[in-house]
Amino acid sequence: MTEQHDIFNQALVDRLPFFAAWFTPDYRLINDKTIAGQIAVGNKPEHSCSPPLHCYEIWGLKQPCTGCPMTEVLHTRTLVDFTFPATGQCDWPVENGFWQVRMIPVRDSNDQMTILEIACDITALKEAKEDLKIFKARLRDTQQLAHIGHWELYHQTGGLFWSKEIYRIFEIDPSSFDASYQAFLNAAHPEDREKIDQAYTRSLKTGKPYSIEHRLLMKDGRIKNVQERCKTEYDAQGNPVKSIGTVQDITENKRIEAENKALQEKILQVQKMESVGRLAGGVAHDYNNMLFVILGNLELVMEGINENDTNYQALSEIQTAAKRSADLTRQLLAFSRQQTISPRPLSLNTVIDDMIKMLIRLIGEDIELKWIPGKNLGQVMLDPTQVDQILVNLCVNSRDAITDSGQITIETHMVCIGEAECRQRPGFKPGEFVTLEVSDNGCGMDKAVQARLFEPFFTTKKPNEGTGLGLATTYGIVKQNKGFINVYSEPGNGTTFRIYFRAYKGDDSNDHPLKDTGNLVKGGGETILVVEDETMILNFCEKTLNKLGYQVLKADSPHKALSIANRHGSKIDLLLTDVIMAKMSGKELADTLQFDFPSLKILYMSGYTANVIAHRGILGEGVMFLQKPFSREALAKKISDVLSGSN
Repeated sequence: MTEQHDIFNQALVDRLPFFAAWFTPDYRLINDKTIAGQIAVGNKPEHSCSPPLHCYEIWGLKQPCTGCPMTEVLHTRTLVDFTFPATGQCDWPVENGFWQVRMIPVRDSNDQMTILEIACDITALKEAKEDLKIFKARLRDTQQLAHIGHWELYHQTGGLFWSKEIYRIFEIDPSSFDASYQAFLNAAHPEDREKIDQAYTRSLKTGKPYSIEHRLLMKDGRIKNVQERCKTEYDAQGNPVKSIGTVQDITENKRIEAENKALQEKILQVQKMESVGRLAGGVAHDYNNMLFVILGNLELVMEGINENDTNYQALSEIQTAAKRSADLTRQLLAFSRQQTISPRPLSLNTVIDDMIKMLIRLIGEDIELKWIPGKNLGQVMLDPTQVDQILVNLCVNSRDAITDSGQITIETHMVCIGEAECRQRPGFKPGEFVTLEVSDNGCGMDKAVQARLFEPFFTTKKPNEGTGLGLATTYGIVKQNKGFINVYSEPGNGTTFRIYFRAYKGDDSNDHPLKDTGNLVKGGGETILVVEDETMILNFCEKTLNKLGYQVLKADSPHKALSIANRHGSKIDLLLTDVIMAKMSGKELADTLQFDFPSLKILYMSGYTANVIAHRGILGEGVMFLQKPFSREALAKKISDVLSGSN
């Protein structure tokens, strides 16, 4: 009965809608005078219902209630409380809603029983309770969604209240928690307890709220991060009464923050690499132009000198050195990852031979580099710069896996893979393949690392020591060339990367673009417009093409080329243009000229690193391109191919 007593007492205090009436044992209302003489609860309205109403009629009902409480009172002779939904009637203060009703049996001096019925309108109270219930549910759901719990610490008793969400965050069973400040500190990470206590003590002294991040140490060793906020209420004398606060689980936020920071560092590292690449590419562009002039003029000078002349031998050595410099430029472009991709048939052994000296310098003196070329090796269809890039990435990866001294072995083999082997080894393909193998005796890798080996930005190296792009780039190159990779590694026993490139069945006539046999393809008087912003290259092209029998128009800028073409008036057979020039690119120039000269053939040349005329990383079909520096023979043949329509 405690709750009902509280309701009636509260009704008196708050002056809630409230009334009382006397009823006879036959459930009829006693006359008004009796009511007026017996009830002294506030100012109640007068009642003039005649004839007297039954109890249930007061509530707007046509028949007694099911399980009539008045019958229960008469039978048990004890008071009864119940909640009643009512509609109201006969000017009684009864409205639609809920009423709490109490019926009390009373005997007078003549042992006659009457029943006192007291009713209180609890509609607003009931609605408030429902609203509070909904609010608590929403607060609980909101706290759980935001991973925020609230707590209260009572200073007089030392009692601590935690919401359910805090218990969930701390992963503590409420039944095993003694709910005290010290118990809370014990639940925090041992290394953070002192700073938490200092922050709380300082807040009590200053009266200022505080906010602090700290860690929780779970039973299984996991670490959680939480954000705690607190403020304290004080009495009139300035003594702390109650501290209230919140705890938010920010573990996931900290993880994302750490990942974003790591990603930002990787992005900055990549941007640095791109900047170095652009710098290297710009240097290579200028260097290529100079080599072009050196090699071209050497060819012109050597034409007029007898091969037995001592000067011829000196010039020949200069030519050899210049060609090697061109190879170094190609390797520099591979490092910068901006080389225009142009696959061609090549010998893998030859490319690796050319890279060995550079790889030795790259891995350092403490690591032995062993090169075992395979015999009777077939050709592969690859861009040599991509082979360089693969070798660099794999050798650097092996170097970093070796502590102090060790060995890296590079091998090539010719293998034939059958259908049965493919069924046993997912990712393998049947056919003849040339393999490139790079092995080391370094620290090796476990299965977890191997599973993520080719993911972009994944690295096991320390911060600022790796970008996680080397092996990802290698994987991309291999897949781009329709090859596949097999990796075998065990912790402590080194690693072997084995790359399979499909064997190419064809010739290697384009394998050495700098080679000049002296068999030049002559022209037939066709008109060629040469556009190049480097004067020495422009003059070399003019001299070479004139000797080959072509009519040459030359311009050192695209705008001059347009002016010359308009003044020329007659047919121009071919445009030989650099790709990257100021104010207008070679592609834009070609498009403009082809509008006026629809039959104009186009040949691009460039020593620049930007992948401008490449289509998805490879020279697009139908686009004719000549990589600087090139020999007279290569120039003559390429122009002949373009003019004749052959590739």
